[in-house]
Amino acid sequence: MIFPEGLSSLEEFRFFNDEIRKVHPKVYLLANMTEFGKTPYIPFNNFKEAGYNCVIYPVSTLRIAMKAIDVFLDDLVQNGTVENSLKK
Repeated sequence: MIFPEGLSSLEEFRFFNDEIRKVHPKVYLLANMTEFGKTPYIPFNNFKEAGYNCVIYPVSTLRIAMKAIDVFLDDLVQNGTVENSLKK
């Protein structure tokens, strides 16, 4: 699996795919969609169309988890119990 770093457009991802597959047609390609990097927000399906096998969102999942923790801790401080967080 190859992870091209620091590409700044979908066109660059497509170009990399086209060029690497000339030499290694069966290579697996990974795109890393981390926030605040050089890569703009690109829809998931566009990577598939550009020849990528997987896309990871490592910082996105961490940010979402931390937001939920923030909400939980605020509620705990305000109410002194975890009861509200356990309701479904």
